[in-house]
Amino acid sequence: MISTNGVTLRFGGRTLFEDVNIKFTPGNCYGLIGANGAGKSTFLKILSGDIEPSKGDVIIEPGKRMTVLKQNHFEYDEHEVLKTVMMGHSKLFTIMEEKEKLYAKPDFSEEDGIRLSELEGEFAEMNGWEAESDAATLLNGLGIKEEIHNKKMGELEGNEKVKVLLAQALFGNPDILLLDEPTNHLDIASVTWLENFLANFENTVIVVSHDRHFLNKVCTHIADIDFGKIQLFVGNYDFWYESSQLILRQMKEANKKVEARRKELQEFIQRFSANASKSKQATSRKKLLENLTLEDIKPSSRKYPFIDFKPDREVGNDLLFVKSISKTIEGQKVLNDVSFVVNKGDKIAFVGTDGIAKSTLFKILAGELEADSGEYNWGITTSRAYYPKDNTPYFEGVDLALVDWLRQFSKDQTETFIRGWLGRMLFSGEEALKKASVLSGGEKARCMFSRMMLSGANVLIFDEPTNHLDLESITALNNGMTNFKGTILFTSHDHQLVETVANRIIEITPKGVIDRQMSYDEYIENQDIAKLREEMYS
Repeated sequence: MISTNGVTLRFGGRTLFEDVNIKFTPGNCYGLIGANGAGKSTFLKILSGDIEPSKGDVIIEPGKRMTVLKQNHFEYDEHEVLKTVMMGHSKLFTIMEEKEKLYAKPDFSEEDGIRLSELEGEFAEMNGWEAESDAATLLNGLGIKEEIHNKKMGELEGNEKVKVLLAQALFGNPDILLLDEPTNHLDIASVTWLENFLANFENTVIVVSHDRHFLNKVCTHIADIDFGKIQLFVGNYDFWYESSQLILRQMKEANKKVEARRKELQEFIQRFSANASKSKQATSRKKLLENLTLEDIKPSSRKYPFIDFKPDREVGNDLLFVKSISKTIEGQKVLNDVSFVVNKGDKIAFVGTDGIAKSTLFKILAGELEADSGEYNWGITTSRAYYPKDNTPYFEGVDLALVDWLRQFSKDQTETFIRGWLGRMLFSGEEALKKASVLSGGEKARCMFSRMMLSGANVLIFDEPTNHLDLESITALNNGMTNFKGTILFTSHDHQLVETVANRIIEITPKGVIDRQMSYDEYIENQDIAKLREEMYS
């Protein structure tokens, strides 16, 4: 068990946390959420001891071992991969090293023999004989092949290092596991493996992630950072969000009878309980949910931008024809004979291992880049709005206040109208006068969504729109894309966004495309497609 007693943290004149008292217990996985800048990663550092609180204490049950997912990808460059993983259990690794030195001594003494006997006893108690095979199993599960296990970390690619450091944190069955954005740079297979690992992990996990699908799969509780406090909620992210919104709606309807509210809540809880998977954590979560009462759930004070794309006109049947498009960039062929037809009502997720290929295709379709060969034709009834992966050119060197920046893209030029739109996107009062050039990544993204909404387009093109967004903005964008009545072409690493929005998947491969009318989960679980994918990438 790990808990905090009156933890307060101040930076200069700003208070990040104030008198936080919270308890994390074994058998549970806690998703730590909060708006950008709320202090999620900082709180993990307080728990791990990397940052000293201004006041209060972190209490760890005596004898319990904590591991943390390391963020420094160069720290272990001189060490072998397998050893790097085992270094996650520092006490065991120290014993292993001391044993090696003693066995290698040319003048082995009686005293050395006694010490070696003690070390062997401790080593056996820690399951040291299984250490190498356990480390190898973790690496294999995360997709690190055995031929890499004895290489130096410095020889690995960035995404491979991420997996090794994750294996290091998981190694040796730690009592407390702290994970900050563990799914970053992981492929689908590795994320799925990690979800299954954590869903059956019997100790304490505290995780920060912007991946809602991941939080839904692994979390038994949500720890919400809001106004310097941390409040615990039973259930996964979707349950936290939907229950919070339900109670908020009920509070606004003050005349609603308590019994009717209670019945609505119980039906809501039963629906979530029925969806629980068979993992130990899901079973535990189901029992906790079933025991919840109306008083246990409180609305969140978190604010969500209002994202609602409405097309000015309905699109016709002829929408987009793409034929044999190819493109080479810096000597690398990124698009090879890409052909497909977009139909009315399509919401297409473009997937594939090469992000440059997807971005290049979108730039060509948006008219920002020319293909080397092939052609495409938009239907005459289509109007398009494009969200590029890099939106810097829209803001860099622009000496305009936010209200004037957005005015460029609006038919209605009045101050009241423009400020109304900015208010929907959480820019109120003086914030509307901020310079466009100094906005954060998340603020720029919200401005770009406003621009797209004002366009009234019936075809939306999104290239990784969740980059830089907090969970609130991702949820609002997800709802906006789901409710949109037009056509969407998009690419995203957010599993839940792809699963809930897309009704068609197009995978761009070195040998053309794989095109299927199905959901994302159906696509990645389909064995015939998996075989075809192997051929297309070979």
